[in-house]
Amino acid sequence: MTRRRILLVEDEESISEPLSAALERDGFTPLVAGTVAEGMRRFREDRPDLVLLDVMLPDGDGRDVLRGIRAESRTPVVMLTARGEETAKVAGLELGADDYVVKPFGAAELIARIRAVLRRSAGPDVHEEGSLQAGDVVMDLNKRTVTRAGDPVELTLKEFELLRLLLRDAGRVVTRTELMDEVWDPNWYGSTKTLDVHVSSLRKKLGDDPADPRYVHTVRGVGFRFSSEDELAAG
Repeated sequence: MTRRRILLVEDEESISEPLSAALERDGFTPLVAGTVAEGMRRFREDRPDLVLLDVMLPDGDGRDVLRGIRAESRTPVVMLTARGEETAKVAGLELGADDYVVKPFGAAELIARIRAVLRRSAGPDVHEEGSLQAGDVVMDLNKRTVTRAGDPVELTLKEFELLRLLLRDAGRVVTRTELMDEVWDPNWYGSTKTLDVHVSSLRKKLGDDPADPRYVHTVRGVGFRFSSEDELAAG
């Protein structure tokens, strides 16, 4: 079996060296970069299966690397943030990060997160084929594409999965717990604010007005609901 390649963009050797060794032991091929410039160069040259990305780098902000990656790829990205960097976490998620891990962390926890993100990025279950549609929003599950009124909508992996669940049950409320369990992990222990950030980003990409949404409605204290076909036809 081909070993998955993990690009670690981290300038602290006290973190990158033991983490590289742990990734190697767990069957991955680690690739290490210590700067924004080197991170982008290695990403383009090596085309890793996943990127572990530190926020603070000596020549800039790790989010610059994330922007560069998202401009040309949907490769999964896991951000590494220091405790208390709430702004960095939210900004990273809005830019398209798939997950974040707070330092200090254990290698076992991080590798479990990596495996979970890689599983989600593999695509929908083999039994899920065809398309989902509500109004002018169409999702092709085989091609992993979304269009609105015929125009392509570029979504991150998590945004795609959120929309898939909401479209699948259009007209019905999907609880926050259901969304967190299926899109993130049943054992997710972080803040559920990440869900709100991704829903907000999804709305923007669908052209939704958060004050008067056409597609994604918030059911306060419960979850979210995508408009039914009838509602969209009437609107």
